[in-house]
Amino acid sequence: MLKVKNLCKKYGKLEAVNNLSFHIEEGSIFGFVGPNGAGKTSTMKIIATLLRPTSGQVLVAGEDVSLNPRRVRQLVGYMPDFFGVYDDLKVDEYLDFYAASYGIPLEQRKRISADLLELMDLSHKRDAYVDSLSRGMKQRLCLARSLVHDPALLILDEPASGLDPRARVEMREILRELRTMGKTIMISSHILPELTELCTHIGIIEAGQMAACGTVEEIMRFSQLGSSLKITVLDQVEETLRLLQEQPFINKVDVMEKTVELPFNGDEEEMSRILALLVGQGIPVVSFAPSHNNLEDIFMQVTKGVAQ
Repeated sequence: MLKVKNLCKKYGKLEAVNNLSFHIEEGSIFGFVGPNGAGKTSTMKIIATLLRPTSGQVLVAGEDVSLNPRRVRQLVGYMPDFFGVYDDLKVDEYLDFYAASYGIPLEQRKRISADLLELMDLSHKRDAYVDSLSRGMKQRLCLARSLVHDPALLILDEPASGLDPRARVEMREILRELRTMGKTIMISSHILPELTELCTHIGIIEAGQMAACGTVEEIMRFSQLGSSLKITVLDQVEETLRLLQEQPFINKVDVMEKTVELPFNGDEEEMSRILALLVGQGIPVVSFAPSHNNLEDIFMQVTKGVAQ
Protein backbone atom coordinates (compact mmCIF):
# COMPACT_ATOMS: atom_id res chain seq x y z
CA MET A 1 0.00 0.00 0.00
CA LEU A 2 2.76 2.47 0.94
CA LYS A 3 6.40 2.41 -0.14
CA VAL A 4 8.90 4.99 1.09
CA LYS A 5 12.34 4.84 -0.51
CA ASN A 6 15.39 6.97 0.37
CA LEU A 7 13.17 9.85 1.52
CA CYS A 8 14.88 13.09 2.51
CA LYS A 9 13.42 16.38 3.68
CA LYS A 10 15.56 19.42 4.46
CA TYR A 11 14.57 22.73 6.01
CA GLY A 12 17.59 24.85 5.17
CA LYS A 13 20.51 23.14 6.88
CA LEU A 14 18.26 20.97 9.05
CA GLU A 15 17.71 17.47 7.67
CA ALA A 16 14.39 16.42 9.21
CA VAL A 17 14.15 13.17 7.23
CA ASN A 18 17.39 11.46 6.25
CA ASN A 19 17.33 8.67 3.65
CA LEU A 20 14.28 7.02 5.19
CA SER A 21 12.95 3.77 3.70
CA PHE A 22 10.10 1.50 4.81
CA HIS A 23 6.85 0.02 3.50
CA ILE A 24 3.38 -0.62 4.88
CA GLU A 25 1.42 -3.65 3.77
CA GLU A 26 -2.21 -3.36 2.77
CA GLY A 27 -4.63 -3.97 5.65
CA SER A 28 -2.04 -3.45 8.39
CA ILE A 29 -1.84 -0.94 11.23
CA PHE A 30 1.63 0.61 11.29
CA GLY A 31 2.75 2.33 14.49
CA PHE A 32 5.20 5.16 13.72
CA VAL A 33 7.07 6.21 16.85
CA GLY A 34 10.07 8.31 17.72
CA PRO A 35 11.27 11.17 19.94
CA ASN A 36 10.02 14.71 19.40
CA GLY A 37 11.73 16.16 16.34
CA ALA A 38 12.56 12.72 14.91
CA GLY A 39 10.84 13.46 11.57
CA LYS A 40 7.50 11.70 12.07
CA THR A 41 5.23 14.61 11.20
CA SER A 42 7.36 15.69 8.23
CA THR A 43 7.19 12.14 6.85
CA MET A 44 3.44 11.95 7.33
CA LYS A 45 2.87 15.32 5.68
CA ILE A 46 4.92 14.23 2.68
CA ILE A 47 2.83 11.06 2.34
CA ALA A 48 -0.32 13.21 2.57
CA THR A 49 1.07 15.53 -0.19
CA LEU A 50 1.19 18.51 2.20
CA LEU A 51 4.99 18.77 1.89
CA ARG A 52 7.24 18.17 -1.07
CA PRO A 53 10.20 15.85 -0.41
CA THR A 54 13.71 17.12 -1.00
CA SER A 55 14.57 13.78 -2.58
CA GLY A 56 13.48 10.16 -2.58
CA GLN A 57 10.23 8.51 -3.58
CA VAL A 58 6.90 7.85 -1.89
CA LEU A 59 4.31 5.60 -3.55
CA VAL A 60 0.72 5.18 -2.32
CA ALA A 61 -0.94 2.23 -4.07
CA GLY A 62 1.59 2.71 -6.85
CA GLU A 63 0.94 6.47 -7.22
CA ASP A 64 3.89 8.84 -6.75
CA VAL A 65 3.08 11.63 -4.26
CA SER A 66 5.26 14.09 -6.17
CA LEU A 67 4.14 13.23 -9.70
CA ASN A 68 0.45 12.68 -9.08
CA PRO A 69 -0.56 14.42 -5.81
CA ARG A 70 -4.21 14.91 -6.83
CA ARG A 71 -4.69 11.15 -7.24
CA VAL A 72 -2.87 10.43 -3.98
CA ARG A 73 -5.22 12.78 -2.11
CA GLN A 74 -8.10 10.56 -3.17
CA LEU A 75 -6.29 7.57 -1.69
CA VAL A 76 -5.18 9.12 1.61
CA GLY A 77 -7.11 10.38 4.63
CA TYR A 78 -4.97 12.60 6.88
CA MET A 79 -5.67 13.50 10.50
CA PRO A 80 -3.09 16.02 11.79
CA ASP A 81 -1.93 16.31 15.38
CA PHE A 82 -3.41 19.80 15.60
CA PHE A 83 -6.56 20.31 13.59
CA GLY A 84 -8.93 23.19 13.08
CA VAL A 85 -12.69 23.02 13.44
CA TYR A 86 -15.24 25.55 12.32
CA ASP A 87 -16.96 26.45 15.57
CA ASP A 88 -20.01 28.04 13.97
CA LEU A 89 -20.90 24.84 12.09
CA LYS A 90 -22.99 21.96 13.33
CA VAL A 91 -21.50 18.46 13.26
CA ASP A 92 -23.56 17.41 10.23
CA GLU A 93 -22.69 20.64 8.37
CA TYR A 94 -19.02 20.14 9.18
CA LEU A 95 -18.88 16.72 7.49
CA ASP A 96 -21.01 17.93 4.59
CA PHE A 97 -18.57 20.79 3.96
CA TYR A 98 -15.57 18.47 3.68
CA ALA A 99 -17.43 15.90 1.61
CA ALA A 100 -18.43 18.68 -0.80
CA SER A 101 -14.76 19.67 -1.03
CA TYR A 102 -14.13 16.23 -2.58
CA GLY A 103 -16.88 16.80 -5.13
CA ILE A 104 -19.25 14.25 -3.63
CA PRO A 105 -22.91 14.75 -4.73
CA LEU A 106 -25.41 16.03 -2.14
CA GLU A 107 -27.48 12.85 -1.72
CA GLN A 108 -24.34 10.76 -1.37
CA ARG A 109 -22.95 13.23 1.16
CA LYS A 110 -26.02 12.79 3.38
CA ARG A 111 -25.60 9.02 3.40
CA ILE A 112 -21.85 9.23 4.05
CA SER A 113 -22.35 11.68 6.92
CA ALA A 114 -24.97 9.45 8.56
CA ASP A 115 -22.76 6.35 8.22
CA LEU A 116 -19.67 8.07 9.61
CA LEU A 117 -21.51 9.59 12.56
CA GLU A 118 -22.86 6.15 13.42
CA LEU A 119 -19.39 4.61 13.13
CA MET A 120 -17.95 7.29 15.43
CA ASP A 121 -20.91 7.08 17.85
CA LEU A 122 -21.76 10.72 17.17
CA SER A 123 -25.23 10.33 15.66
CA HIS A 124 -26.78 11.92 18.75
CA LYS A 125 -24.57 15.00 18.20
CA ARG A 126 -25.61 15.55 14.57
CA ASP A 127 -27.23 18.94 15.32
CA ALA A 128 -24.74 20.05 17.97
CA TYR A 129 -22.26 22.81 17.26
CA VAL A 130 -18.70 21.62 16.86
CA ASP A 131 -17.34 23.91 19.58
CA SER A 132 -19.70 22.28 22.10
CA LEU A 133 -18.09 18.85 21.70
CA SER A 134 -15.68 17.34 24.17
CA ARG A 135 -12.05 16.77 23.21
CA GLY A 136 -12.69 13.07 22.53
CA MET A 137 -15.72 13.83 20.37
CA LYS A 138 -13.77 16.39 18.36
CA GLN A 139 -11.06 13.79 17.77
CA ARG A 140 -13.64 11.31 16.50
CA LEU A 141 -15.22 13.99 14.31
CA CYS A 142 -11.82 14.80 12.81
CA LEU A 143 -11.29 11.10 12.11
CA ALA A 144 -14.71 11.02 10.41
CA ARG A 145 -13.65 14.04 8.35
CA SER A 146 -10.61 12.14 7.09
CA LEU A 147 -12.90 9.29 5.95
CA VAL A 148 -15.49 11.21 3.93
CA HIS A 149 -13.90 10.25 0.58
CA ASP A 150 -13.39 6.59 1.59
CA PRO A 151 -9.56 6.56 1.43
CA ALA A 152 -7.56 3.35 1.33
CA LEU A 153 -4.79 4.69 3.58
CA LEU A 154 -5.29 6.62 6.82
CA ILE A 155 -2.47 8.80 8.18
CA LEU A 156 -3.16 9.62 11.82
CA ASP A 157 -0.76 11.91 13.68
CA GLU A 158 -1.22 11.54 17.45
CA PRO A 159 -4.99 10.76 17.33
CA ALA A 160 -5.10 9.95 21.05
CA SER A 161 -3.33 13.14 22.16
CA GLY A 162 -5.04 14.72 25.14
CA LEU A 163 -7.70 12.03 25.48
CA ASP A 164 -8.76 10.52 28.78
CA PRO A 165 -8.45 6.72 29.22
CA ARG A 166 -12.06 6.00 28.20
CA ALA A 167 -11.77 8.14 25.05
CA ARG A 168 -8.50 6.38 24.14
CA VAL A 169 -10.18 2.99 24.44
CA GLU A 170 -13.03 4.20 22.21
CA MET A 171 -10.56 5.51 19.62
CA ARG A 172 -8.64 2.22 19.67
CA GLU A 173 -11.82 0.23 19.05
CA ILE A 174 -12.76 2.48 16.14
CA LEU A 175 -9.35 1.94 14.54
CA ARG A 176 -9.71 -1.83 14.89
CA GLU A 177 -13.10 -1.60 13.22
CA LEU A 178 -11.64 0.46 10.37
CA ARG A 179 -9.03 -2.23 9.81
CA THR A 180 -11.73 -4.87 9.52
CA MET A 181 -13.29 -2.63 6.86
CA GLY A 182 -10.09 -2.94 4.81
CA LYS A 183 -8.36 0.31 5.73
CA THR A 184 -4.58 0.50 6.00
CA ILE A 185 -3.60 2.73 8.93
CA MET A 186 -0.40 4.58 9.76
CA ILE A 187 -0.51 6.02 13.27
CA SER A 188 1.97 7.99 15.35
CA SER A 189 1.65 8.10 19.12
CA HIS A 190 3.66 8.60 22.30
CA ILE A 191 1.38 6.16 24.18
CA LEU A 192 3.58 3.17 23.40
CA PRO A 193 1.84 0.36 25.35
CA GLU A 194 -1.37 0.98 23.39
CA LEU A 195 0.48 0.68 20.08
CA THR A 196 1.65 -2.80 21.04
CA GLU A 197 -1.98 -3.87 21.52
CA LEU A 198 -3.29 -2.12 18.40
CA CYS A 199 -0.62 -2.33 15.69
CA THR A 200 0.51 -5.16 13.45
CA HIS A 201 3.81 -3.43 12.57
CA ILE A 202 6.05 -0.88 14.30
CA GLY A 203 8.63 1.56 12.95
CA ILE A 204 10.92 3.48 15.34
CA ILE A 205 12.47 6.62 13.84
CA GLU A 206 15.21 8.83 15.27
CA ALA A 207 16.98 11.81 13.70
CA GLY A 208 15.13 11.19 10.46
CA GLN A 209 16.32 7.58 10.11
CA MET A 210 14.61 4.26 10.82
CA ALA A 211 16.14 2.70 13.94
CA ALA A 212 13.98 -0.44 13.92
CA CYS A 213 11.10 -1.67 11.78
CA GLY A 214 9.08 -4.88 11.55
CA THR A 215 6.09 -6.75 12.89
CA VAL A 216 5.25 -6.25 16.56
CA GLU A 217 6.66 -9.72 17.31
CA GLU A 218 9.91 -8.91 15.49
CA ILE A 219 10.28 -5.60 17.30
CA MET A 220 9.67 -7.23 20.68
CA ARG A 221 12.45 -9.73 19.89
CA PHE A 222 14.71 -6.98 18.60
CA SER A 223 15.88 -5.86 22.02
CA GLN A 224 19.05 -7.34 23.44
CA LEU A 225 17.86 -6.56 26.93
CA GLY A 226 16.28 -10.00 27.11
CA SER A 227 13.35 -11.12 29.19
CA SER A 228 13.36 -11.70 32.90
CA LEU A 229 11.78 -14.13 35.31
CA LYS A 230 10.00 -12.77 38.39
CA ILE A 231 9.47 -15.05 41.36
CA THR A 232 7.56 -13.93 44.46
CA VAL A 233 7.74 -16.06 47.58
CA LEU A 234 5.82 -16.03 50.86
CA ASP A 235 9.04 -16.23 52.89
CA GLN A 236 12.51 -17.87 52.75
CA VAL A 237 13.84 -15.17 50.44
CA GLU A 238 17.47 -15.85 51.39
CA GLU A 239 17.08 -19.58 50.75
CA THR A 240 15.47 -18.83 47.37
CA LEU A 241 18.37 -16.57 46.47
CA ARG A 242 20.92 -19.23 47.50
CA LEU A 243 19.25 -21.96 45.43
CA LEU A 244 19.10 -19.77 42.32
CA GLN A 245 22.70 -18.58 42.63
CA GLU A 246 23.87 -22.21 42.79
CA GLN A 247 22.54 -22.84 39.28
CA PRO A 248 25.35 -22.56 36.67
CA PHE A 249 23.11 -20.93 34.04
CA ILE A 250 22.02 -18.11 36.38
CA ASN A 251 24.63 -15.37 36.73
CA LYS A 252 22.63 -12.51 38.22
CA VAL A 253 19.77 -12.31 40.70
CA ASP A 254 18.08 -9.14 42.00
CA VAL A 255 15.97 -9.08 45.17
CA MET A 256 13.26 -6.59 46.10
CA GLU A 257 11.42 -7.46 49.31
CA LYS A 258 9.88 -10.88 48.57
CA THR A 259 10.35 -10.80 44.79
CA VAL A 260 13.39 -12.26 43.06
CA GLU A 261 14.15 -11.27 39.44
CA LEU A 262 16.71 -12.86 37.15
CA PRO A 263 17.58 -12.48 33.46
CA PHE A 264 15.97 -15.29 31.51
CA ASN A 265 16.02 -16.22 27.83
CA GLY A 266 15.18 -19.89 28.21
CA ASP A 267 12.20 -21.92 27.10
CA GLU A 268 9.24 -23.32 29.04
CA GLU A 269 11.15 -26.49 29.91
CA GLU A 270 13.87 -24.50 31.67
CA MET A 271 11.22 -22.47 33.48
CA SER A 272 9.57 -25.65 34.74
CA ARG A 273 12.94 -26.93 36.02
CA ILE A 274 13.50 -23.76 38.06
CA LEU A 275 9.99 -23.92 39.51
CA ALA A 276 10.37 -27.63 40.34
CA LEU A 277 13.69 -26.89 42.06
CA LEU A 278 12.16 -24.26 44.33
CA VAL A 279 9.01 -26.20 45.16
CA GLY A 280 11.06 -29.36 45.73
CA GLN A 281 13.11 -27.51 48.35
CA GLY A 282 9.98 -26.35 50.16
CA ILE A 283 10.04 -22.74 48.94
CA PRO A 284 6.50 -21.24 49.21
CA VAL A 285 6.20 -19.78 45.71
CA VAL A 286 3.38 -17.22 45.42
CA SER A 287 3.89 -16.23 41.76
CA PHE A 288 6.23 -17.35 39.01
CA ALA A 289 6.11 -15.71 35.58
CA PRO A 290 8.28 -14.31 32.80
CA SER A 291 8.37 -10.55 32.35
CA HIS A 292 8.95 -9.58 28.72
CA ASN A 293 10.28 -6.26 27.52
CA ASN A 294 7.63 -3.77 26.48
CA LEU A 295 7.78 -1.28 23.64
CA GLU A 296 8.94 1.48 25.98
CA ASP A 297 11.99 -0.59 26.98
CA ILE A 298 12.88 -1.20 23.34
CA PHE A 299 12.23 2.44 22.42
CA MET A 300 14.68 3.57 25.12
CA GLN A 301 17.25 1.08 23.89
CA VAL A 302 17.18 1.82 20.16
CA THR A 303 16.86 5.62 20.49
CA LYS A 304 19.64 7.69 21.94
CA GLY A 305 17.83 11.00 22.41
CA VAL A 306 19.68 12.58 19.49
CA ALA A 307 18.61 16.18 18.89
CA GLN A 308 18.45 17.55 15.34
